Amino acid sequence: MTTPIYPVAGIQIGTSCAGIKQTENDDLALFQLDSQATCAAVFTRNAFCAAPVTVAKRHLNERSPRYLLINSDNANAGTGEQGMQDTLTCCQAVAQHAQCDSTQVLPFSTGVIGQMLPMDKIQVAIPLALDNLGSSAEHWQRAAAAIMTTDTKLKWASKQVDIAGQTITVTGISKGSGMIRPDMATMLAYVATDAKVEQAVLQTCLTEAVNQSFNRITVDSDTSTNDACILMATGQSELACIDSSDHAYYAALTQVITEVCTELAQAIIRDGEGATKFISIDVSQGATEQECLDVAYTIAHSPLVKTAFYASDANWGRILAAVGRAGLTDFAIEQIKIYLDSVCIVENGGVSPNYTEQQGQVVMAQSDITIRVELGRGQAQATVWTCDLSYDYVKINAEYRT
Repeated sequence: MTTPIYPVAGIQIGTSCAGIKQTENDDLALFQLDSQATCAAVFTRNAFCAAPVTVAKRHLNERSPRYLLINSDNANAGTGEQGMQDTLTCCQAVAQHAQCDSTQVLPFSTGVIGQMLPMDKIQVAIPLALDNLGSSAEHWQRAAAAIMTTDTKLKWASKQVDIAGQTITVTGISKGSGMIRPDMATMLAYVATDAKVEQAVLQTCLTEAVNQSFNRITVDSDTSTNDACILMATGQSELACIDSSDHAYYAALTQVITEVCTELAQAIIRDGEGATKFISIDVSQGATEQECLDVAYTIAHSPLVKTAFYASDANWGRILAAVGRAGLTDFAIEQIKIYLDSVCIVENGGVSPNYTEQQGQVVMAQSDITIRVELGRGQAQATVWTCDLSYDYVKINAEYRT
């Protein structure tokens, strides 16, 4: 990535190599938050959530976090009581070396499900990560690399915006490439700002941002056991504290946080396992936002649609069929219009009279494609981002543990 990273005052990051799966690259990251920082989180809705998700939720409700501990290459999910105890031991190890309470540590894991954490290796790596704490852009990059699993690219986004004469920074990293379909998309994201925001307000801000970003992406319709998105506000700027969603500065801050989250979410789709196409699905003129999302996700989750895009095959009948099975009530086919970019392919219940196969083929050959669906039944709109389905996706996931 060529975009700059603006470090966030009040955040320090350290990384180390625990050797969980390999011994060449860092696989452990540690965030240290300033003592006055607030923290909000959104977690997976998968009922079989991983041990670190359970512990992180509990700790977040008990204390203001001072440390975030993330390991890659092992999800610590489906590991029963031992997995829970291992997670607590990780928190205790950070607390011992950092001289804080173990409930001030939020744990996160990503990787293979059903395998126990190599606790001996992690306990050695934690003090090494603490020794490497720093606040530079390079430390953010190292963390982005340390949390990767099947990712092929580092994912970060960073913006600065002027609010009431103060320069406010928002910077984030994420990981994710497969097992991506949020109700929170295997995905982890860590976003920080130097604004001062009360915790409850920060949670509202994060929920709004996630609903327009990470909750609008899908690679394969699978929701992970470990998904988490964390938003930290260090309060290091001179901007007045944002203490309600009605505050004069709330909308501006939420907008830039949403922009950063959207950039991170789209980076996950662009790095989807085996992906060759980035596909935006824009559904408009719906009666409700939810039915727009239903249509968009039905298209995005269709293996036939996704493989057609991989083949650059303008087989628009697959898109039409997906729209028709999205579950809309009082469905009127003559009102529906479907476009590939600006090319109308369907109207008045059938193929557009102006459509040609050559027009469709030109669009399908692009790396970035927009499917537009106009439902003709209201004013609601929603956009979902997805990718194609390639041979490499099958190969990557067939060989994931080998």
